[in-house]
Amino acid sequence: MESMPRDRLDALQLERVQALLARVYEGNPAYRRKFDEAGFDPSSLKSLKDMRRVPFTVKDDLRASYPYGFFSVPLHDIVRVHSSSGTTGQVTVVGYTAGDIDRWSDLMARTFASAGATADDIVQVTYGYGLFTGGLGAHYGSERLGALTVPVSGGNTKRQVQILKDFGVTVLACTPSYALLIAETAREMGI
Repeated sequence: MESMPRDRLDALQLERVQALLARVYEGNPAYRRKFDEAGFDPSSLKSLKDMRRVPFTVKDDLRASYPYGFFSVPLHDIVRVHSSSGTTGQVTVVGYTAGDIDRWSDLMARTFASAGATADDIVQVTYGYGLFTGGLGAHYGSERLGALTVPVSGGNTKRQVQILKDFGVTVLACTPSYALLIAETAREMGI
């Protein structure tokens, strides 16, 4: 897909967006109401340029539908939920089907591969593993890639540095700011 000719990629994107918009309009009352209020008919999307007419979903929409109001499938199809931290207000909740998790794993594996990672790498995941989505996404992507996955989670930076060294980690999955803190801590530790 990454090397697909532009015209084929555009056609594929349009086809998938059309299917997505139709699905959420039919299966999600919150989206249906939002689209109707904006006068947007999903079947009217005929080109990617028409995306400008699709109403934006903002955090307040998600908060107003807490916890499950923005799910587009029945709750019995959801196998996991994750949420934001809620530091700026009501948490926002995202539900995942088994298929979502499978696609998420593929996407994260492709993300690692596009950064140069391979099945021969050792990936240390420092994102949190609770309701935050980052840890599990990176974890599943690393495993899907076939790499050895070290699920350290967040915190205890000195321990992170020690594991990097002792386990021979070759890929670090973390926020850029945390990578800088790990590097600074490693220098302080003489590593």
